Amino acid sequence: MSALPADRAGRVQWLRDNRIDEVECIVPDMNGMMRGKIVPREDFIRVIDEGIRLPEFVFFQAVTGDTADDSEVVNPLDRDVRCVPDLGTMRPVPWYEEPTVQVICDCFFADGTPVDFAPRSVLRRVLELYEARGLRPVVAPELEFYLVGRNDDPDLPLTKPIGLSGRRESGRQAYGIEHANDFDHVVNLMYDYCEASRIEIATMAHEAGPAQLEMNFRHGSAIERADQTFLFKRTARLAARKHDMIATFMAMPHVDEPGSATHIHQSIVRTSDGRNIFAESDGSDTRALMHYISGLQRYVPKAMSLFCPNVNSYRRIRLESDAPINVHWGRDNRTCGLRVPDSGPESRRVENRVIGADSNPYIATAATLACGLLGLEEGIPPEPVVEVDAHTLGVSLPSHLHDALVALRGCEPLRRVLGPRFVEAFIEVKELELQLYNRVISSWEREYLLLNV
Repeated sequence: MSALPADRAGRVQWLRDNRIDEVECIVPDMNGMMRGKIVPREDFIRVIDEGIRLPEFVFFQAVTGDTADDSEVVNPLDRDVRCVPDLGTMRPVPWYEEPTVQVICDCFFADGTPVDFAPRSVLRRVLELYEARGLRPVVAPELEFYLVGRNDDPDLPLTKPIGLSGRRESGRQAYGIEHANDFDHVVNLMYDYCEASRIEIATMAHEAGPAQLEMNFRHGSAIERADQTFLFKRTARLAARKHDMIATFMAMPHVDEPGSATHIHQSIVRTSDGRNIFAESDGSDTRALMHYISGLQRYVPKAMSLFCPNVNSYRRIRLESDAPINVHWGRDNRTCGLRVPDSGPESRRVENRVIGADSNPYIATAATLACGLLGLEEGIPPEPVVEVDAHTLGVSLPSHLHDALVALRGCEPLRRVLGPRFVEAFIEVKELELQLYNRVISSWEREYLLLNV
């Protein structure tokens, strides 16, 4: 296919010149799952300005597909919202035989106002607050995930996949080149798909778990990087499926192996001159950096459910894990929840290491930027820098989803920045999932409680 033109008329003509068969119009729901409609090309062209229609309840669906029917936010008439394609997100879908493209949509009510509980709208809301201060965030996500064997029985533990060596990986081989090479056939297909669909991967590394990989995205605008992370998850799953494997972004898919995170590097630049507000010209830290870190320290624990949104997420946050258990900050200290990597003035940044790989990239990005923005507003210095193993300093993060939701509901500053209706909608979905989860009797309960209590 030829390159996509930048203008609207050019993109419409490109669809016709390349004989695109269908267009997937997609929106991310609360869990980051893709919802939407598949539209024939000419029908899509006719509705570009008006958008497709979806019922409000798509944003109130649990990961199981159940809906929060007693919502205090969703309209009781179950009205439609308009999902208007953001043509800048139009990308080919490289795994179909028929020419197909995908496009991410922004959602609006009938009166033209943004759907305030749609995850992409929430991120836009936070970015507008930065823009009002003459600032623009720059982010770079790092996304970890596992390749596992095909699994058709959810009662059975996941298995390690067989690589090109013909063997299953053993041990923990962080940054192992040959161990990464064992899955070259899968990773190369991921790269091919990413190149065809304009997903900008900078580097790939083997992580500590067996067949655990990390993809690092290039730094850029928050919306674009959230879009690419959102699309990459599907891309990775489809590439793995081609080789009879599963790519999973569960935070803790294996019992005794490391969890998977999304680390978001974030810096803030002035829109007037593009200068990074975190560093002086001589390379020293600014007060703005300290205030930003303070905001993360104060509000990340309150926003934990936005970063770690599933019951499985909290299996990763534990003393014996490599994952952070608190929000201490350090200079190039990976044991801290908040890390300032060694960097020059232009690239001075903070890395939020708390976020799980199972998070919605739009919500996680919006939440970490919201925490930092509150720090800039409040202007309070952070706790002292930590120069020891932060795991020795105790747990200060919620250890269960229920506790995290209680903390979010009671945090008025986050409700103000993210939008109160979004916060309530998110909590409704997650409380529904907790109710569904609590109906499940685990094998551990049957094994140890059946005859012993």
